[in-house]
Amino acid sequence: MDSVLLITISAFILAIILIIITVVIIKSNQKKKYKREIENLDIEKNNLLGVPVLSEISKVKELVKTDNLKGKMEDWDNTFKLIRDTKIPELTDSISDAEFMIDRKDYKAAIRKIASIEMELRTLKKKTDTLLDEVKLITESEERNRSLITKLKIVYRELENKFERNKKEYGEVSTYIEEEFNKIDKLFVEFERAMDNNEYVSVEKKISTLDDRINKLSKIIDDAPTIVLMATVLVPNKIEEADIYYYRMKRDGYPLDYLNVEYNINEIKNKINNIMNNLKNLDMGDSIVELKTFMDYFNSLYNDFDKEKECKDLFRQNIKELGYKIENINRVVRDIYLQIDDIKYNYNLSNEDINKFSLLNKNLEKINKDYKILVEQGKMKTFAYSKLVEELDGLSLKLSRLQDDLDYQLRSITSMQDDETRAREQLDTIENLLKKAKYRLKEYKIPVIPSSYYIELTEAQDAIREIVKELEKKPIVIKILNIRVDTARDLVFKIYNKTNDMIKLVTMAENIIVYGNRYRSTYEEIDIAMNKAEELFKRGKYKDSFDISLKSLSFIDKNIGEKFKY
Repeated sequence: MDSVLLITISAFILAIILIIITVVIIKSNQKKKYKREIENLDIEKNNLLGVPVLSEISKVKELVKTDNLKGKMEDWDNTFKLIRDTKIPELTDSISDAEFMIDRKDYKAAIRKIASIEMELRTLKKKTDTLLDEVKLITESEERNRSLITKLKIVYRELENKFERNKKEYGEVSTYIEEEFNKIDKLFVEFERAMDNNEYVSVEKKISTLDDRINKLSKIIDDAPTIVLMATVLVPNKIEEADIYYYRMKRDGYPLDYLNVEYNINEIKNKINNIMNNLKNLDMGDSIVELKTFMDYFNSLYNDFDKEKECKDLFRQNIKELGYKIENINRVVRDIYLQIDDIKYNYNLSNEDINKFSLLNKNLEKINKDYKILVEQGKMKTFAYSKLVEELDGLSLKLSRLQDDLDYQLRSITSMQDDETRAREQLDTIENLLKKAKYRLKEYKIPVIPSSYYIELTEAQDAIREIVKELEKKPIVIKILNIRVDTARDLVFKIYNKTNDMIKLVTMAENIIVYGNRYRSTYEEIDIAMNKAEELFKRGKYKDSFDISLKSLSFIDKNIGEKFKY
């Protein structure tokens, strides 16, 4: 029991010792971590104003000659001293305070202090980086500017050589280009003078000016020959050709005022003068685009001239063809109006149909009037032939639509006449069909004819009489006539088919009774069935008679159904 207690106490003491050791180790590691952070912050502080900043500021001091640069140097020096003499000592004190807090194990306060130091370091680092960049802009400017000016001189010399090789292509503009070369030469001299005096601020402006003027001159050197060629040779040649062509066509009687040729040519001449004046000031603007537009204008103008020639022949040909078409339609419409009273008498035309003819006639009168105007305009040559052809095409389209309407009206009248003719033909066909039905019924002496047959026969005859009545009416109502014809035809076909079916049934019923008579003496059942079938036949019940006969004989002859098919 004592040994167990002793072991338990020993284990407890050992656990406490381990916990204490663990806590001590954790505290020790935590302290080391914060110490390392402090060391890193101190290194960052010392690097704020390192060798690069001191070196670049020293270089600038050697280059300071202008008042403008002196002012900048004072600003940079003040910033440098503020960081070196004020901000860095403050950071040193803050770092010492943080280190003291760590030694006292006041870690929460130390963490807040470290965060504040880091923020201040970032702010000062940004300032020192900005200071270094601004200083380098001056210290490295000579090398950079020399590199830039060398590239510009190479481009400039190439332009100068290209201009000298092709000087003739620039025409009267060459003098102004030479002046620009002289001005650029002077700018290069001014650049060298500014570099010698370390006037770095003005040097930047001179380089920018040189770059702009050389780029502008490069475009002039590239495009000016094209502009000079088009403005002094190509477009003037086009103007001369267009003038000659235009006045020849005017002389030949072509109305070309709508093209405004004279006005457009004067405007083009004025614009060419402006283009050349601007080019002498080395301002091209959109000159090439404008000159190309002038060339396109003259090309389209020649197309307009050719189109007028084509349209003249086309107008003369089409005006005659349209005249023939109008005359033919006039003749047809006159014929319709001469017969309109007869048509109205014979057929039941609606007011709408009559109004359509009246409207059609008014439209035709308008087309006749417009056609005469076009003919007169063609003779007087007051309008361009292309315009006359367009008007003629529009008039042809109107005439074509009127022709379609006229054809529809004619088809309507013709359809009425055709319906009447067809009705008379069908009346003959229907009457003949009914006669055939009657003749067939008389030919076969049927014992009894059902009363329903005579009812249907009467209906068919009445329907035929209705057709005759409609044909005798004036005016004929075609719609009603067609209904009468359809009704009569259906009834006559029905009676005709019924006649044939009845004759066929009577014949089959009679034949099967005759066929069954051979079995009467042998089979009593068949004799009874045949007697009953004969009785039904005499009473006019031919279907029942046939069915009894067929059924009774099927016991003897299984193929009886094939022999007597109904």
